Amino acid sequence: MATYKKKYKANNKAEKEQNIEEGSTTAEVFNTLDETASKTEAFVAKNQKYIFIIVGLVAAVVLGSLAYKEYVAKPKQLNAMNDMFQAQKYFDQAVNGVAKDSLFNLALNGGEGKYGLLDIISEYSGTPAANLASYYAGTAYLKLKDYKNAVEHLSNFKSDDEILAALAKGNIGDAFVQLNQKEDALSYYEQAAKLRDNNYTTPMYLHKAGIIALDLGQADKALAHFKSIKEKYATSTEAANVDVFIGKAQVLANK
Repeated sequence: MATYKKKYKANNKAEKEQNIEEGSTTAEVFNTLDETASKTEAFVAKNQKYIFIIVGLVAAVVLGSLAYKEYVAKPKQLNAMNDMFQAQKYFDQAVNGVAKDSLFNLALNGGEGKYGLLDIISEYSGTPAANLASYYAGTAYLKLKDYKNAVEHLSNFKSDDEILAALAKGNIGDAFVQLNQKEDALSYYEQAAKLRDNNYTTPMYLHKAGIIALDLGQADKALAHFKSIKEKYATSTEAANVDVFIGKAQVLANK
C-alpha cells in the first residue's frame, strides 16, 4: 500500500514566529559567510602579487633544502668519511697497540698523505664525520696529556649514542681531574652518569663521581653515588668492591 508523508504545518503563532526567526538567523549566517568570502577574494586580488612571491619563496626554500641534502650534504659526508678512514685507523691502532703517542699524533695530524682528524674537523665542518672526529680528537689529546685541547674538542662533540655520549662527558671529567679542577670534574662525571642509564657507563661514572666527591669533602654526596651503584647496578664491575667505599663515605659523613 502506498504511503505518504503528511506535510507539516505550523499550528500556532509561536511556532510560526520561531520558524521565521530561525530562517532569519540562517540568512544572517549565509550573509556573513558571503561577506567574509568577498573580503577574502578582495584581499587575494589586491595582494595577489605578494602572495605569489611568498608561496614561491616557501617552495624555493623547501626545494632548496631537499636539493642541498641530496646533492651537497650527502656527497660531503661521504667524502669526509672516506678522508677520515686513515685517521680513524691510526686512532684504533693507538688504542689497541703500542707506540701509542706517535699513532695518536698521526691520527690527529694525518700521515701517508692522508687527512688527520683536525683536517676533517676543519674541512668538513658541520658534517657528522666532523662531529665524530671531534670525539676522536678530544680522546687522542686526553691520551697525549694535552688536557685543554681534550676539553675543547670533546665539548664540541654532540651525540645521542648510548655509549659515546656518556664517554665524551666522562672524558672531559678525566681531563679536569688532571687539570686539578675537581669541582668541574665532579660535575661532568655526574652528567655522564645521568646522561644514559646502562650497566657500563652509569656505574663507572657514579664511581668516579663518588671518589672525587670524597676528595672534595662531600661525603654525603659520595655515599649517595656509591649506594646507587650497590642498589641499582649490582652486576657491574664497580659494584664488586663498592662496600669498601660505602664504609669509608659513612665514616666521613658521620664525623
